[in-house]
Amino acid sequence: MPGPHSFRQILSTNGRMPEVLLVPDMKLFAGNATPELAQRIANRLYTSLGDAAVGRFSDGEVSVQINENVRGGDIFIIQSTCAPTNDNLMELVVMVDALRRASAGRITAVIPYFGYARQDRRVRSARVPITAKVVADFLSSVGVDRVLTVDLHAEQIQGFFDVPVDNVFGSPILLEDMLQLNLDNPIVVSPDIGGVVRARAIAKLLNDTDMANHRQTSSACERFPGDAYHR
Repeated sequence: MPGPHSFRQILSTNGRMPEVLLVPDMKLFAGNATPELAQRIANRLYTSLGDAAVGRFSDGEVSVQINENVRGGDIFIIQSTCAPTNDNLMELVVMVDALRRASAGRITAVIPYFGYARQDRRVRSARVPITAKVVADFLSSVGVDRVLTVDLHAEQIQGFFDVPVDNVFGSPILLEDMLQLNLDNPIVVSPDIGGVVRARAIAKLLNDTDMANHRQTSSACERFPGDAYHR
């Protein structure tokens, strides 16, 4: 738990009257996947990114060194596991281990894009792995205390983890932009079955507009409640 002097003030406007929030003293670190996003998050929180050297050894192995005291700290690592997926995943894992060995109090992995999420089940009992579960076990085993991600491919992936998962939905932000466009007769398309629930939720909020699912193996659209012809 944070000590009596481990809180700092943040001025939050949040589109309304300014207010002062008391938040636990936290530290943000970032890998090389999305440095611009990490910096923007730090700016919004009126803080700076932690001092960490994340690079490569001459043979390509991930090299991480934490250059500041993190003992007892509430640590957030901002690192998507997007392409190159394996490199970014290893950066995240090695950073977690380095921070854990430096006696960090709590480590939250902020993974806006969670790689391997589409490999969340065995297809027709084929001899294939459930790689999303493997990655979840990997993160839990190295010492992640909590995971924060955005729009998981399938919500049930949260059950693969042995630690709490916060799956944040991006639909409210997308919907706000869509409404400002004043689109005439729009249609919401899901790229695959995993995205149907999210697409259906957005379609419902857009006055129950039509929705379609695009099959990856076909150029045709599989209709759900509406018609995608010439739209």
